[in-house]
Amino acid sequence: MRPIRAGDRGPAVTEIRTILTGLDLLAAAGPHTDEFDLETERAVRAFQQSRGLSVDGRVGSETWGALDAARWRLGARTLYHAVPEPLTGEDVRSLQERLLEMGYDVGRADAIYGIRTSRAVAQFQREVGLTPDGSCGPHTMDALRRIGRKVVGGRPQWLRESDAIRQSGPALVGKTVVIDPGHGGTDPGMVVPDGPLRWTEADLVHDLASRLEGRLAASGVRVQLTRGPAPDKCLPDTDRALLANSLGADVFISLHLDGHANPDAEGVATYHYGTDNGVTSATGERLAGLVQREIVARTGLRDCRTHAKAWDLLRLTRMPAVRVEVGYLTSPVDRARLVDPRFRDRVVEAIVAAVQRMYYPVERDVPTGSLDVSELRTVVTAGTVVD
Repeated sequence: MRPIRAGDRGPAVTEIRTILTGLDLLAAAGPHTDEFDLETERAVRAFQQSRGLSVDGRVGSETWGALDAARWRLGARTLYHAVPEPLTGEDVRSLQERLLEMGYDVGRADAIYGIRTSRAVAQFQREVGLTPDGSCGPHTMDALRRIGRKVVGGRPQWLRESDAIRQSGPALVGKTVVIDPGHGGTDPGMVVPDGPLRWTEADLVHDLASRLEGRLAASGVRVQLTRGPAPDKCLPDTDRALLANSLGADVFISLHLDGHANPDAEGVATYHYGTDNGVTSATGERLAGLVQREIVARTGLRDCRTHAKAWDLLRLTRMPAVRVEVGYLTSPVDRARLVDPRFRDRVVEAIVAAVQRMYYPVERDVPTGSLDVSELRTVVTAGTVVD
């Protein structure tokens, strides 16, 4: 959809303003209810910030999806597992977060009422003496309100995810990694002319992805790229996430380059799934921290830290997933590094080291920047790691 922005008018703007008013982000409608004015833009920015979306003050497809989902409050409707189009909304996310607090396994709080959420609701209903039909209606809501937190002293989802990583073993051999070179097709991403050359984000991150694919494959990893270098159709983020899920990937890594009107903006930042109220992918958060520290240590890029975001690409993937903004293509300093193949090789080494360290037990972890990724092909036999 075409982004709706400041200065636009029409029914779509009226609907956006109505939702923002219902969320107490915008004052009650005045005489110009169909105008996307400065007040509306500020409210949109506040909404985007609270939902972990890109804060640009415009309503594109991702922000509209979040606004549409935000209409619903838990208890306002009966929730159930619908096929083939599952129910989605902020009420679903609130229910999932509530169940996670109580120790039930809904997976990620992705705001989608899927089979895993339905089974968790049925388990809760069974334990409190209700009919275990997996739907959340008035009686189930009453029971949820009466019962306090069931799990204390730790994050149950963190324990589940950490245990899954531990049980998969420390070796990379046999694991599946999906690498997502951002943009592609008719979408080049950031485009910066540099003298007679024209550097595009899509081309540079595909080269990075190809180098990462080769290095991981040499370590015994099964690797899948979400796109090739040809100018083909650009997959939406939802399809990229579904591809990773269908492959049963162990790790998902999305590669991008950043840009800014200020050429002094530079550095690397890494993103993982998380919401404004503290719900996060525990292993995604850990992987993001490892990727960020390894890249900074091995390349000297400015540390722009890790951040939690609710982007579809991170929300819909079922495995540890990160999006890495490997420098600013609009920065002369970063651009000079990024166009150097040897620099891109150092970025690749950093990401490989981070993926390997995620699978190491705490007692076997190594200092940042010290892992020799050329010696990673290992197999595990009888509990012993051998070359």
